[in-house]
Amino acid sequence: MDGKAVKAILGKNIKSIRSHRELTQAVLAEKANISVIFLSSIERGTKYPKADILARIAQVLDVEIFELFKGDLVPSDTKKLITNISKDITKKINSALNDIFKQYLR
Repeated sequence: MDGKAVKAILGKNIKSIRSHRELTQAVLAEKANISVIFLSSIERGTKYPKADILARIAQVLDVEIFELFKGDLVPSDTKKLITNISKDITKKINSALNDIFKQYLR
C-alpha cells in the first residue's frame, strides 16, 4: 500500500467516524485544535496530519489511533445498510421505551 492509499483510508475513516458520531467538521476541528480547511484536506486524502494532531483527532472521535487506518473490511453499501438498520432499530427501541414509561408514569 502506498502513501496515497494510506491518506485515502485515513481520510475516509475519519469522515465516517465523525459522521457516525454526528459531528460536523467544524466541531471536530475545533475540539482537535486544527482548522476546518486542514481537516477537510485530511478527509479528502490530500493532506496527512502529524502524530500529535492524529492523536487529538482520535481522542475527540473516541477511538484508538490504529482504528483510523483500518482498511475496508465491509463494502460501503453494506455499511450503509447496517447503519440504516441500526438507526431504525434504535428509533423503534426508543419509541417502545417511551411508550412503556408513559404507561407506568401516568
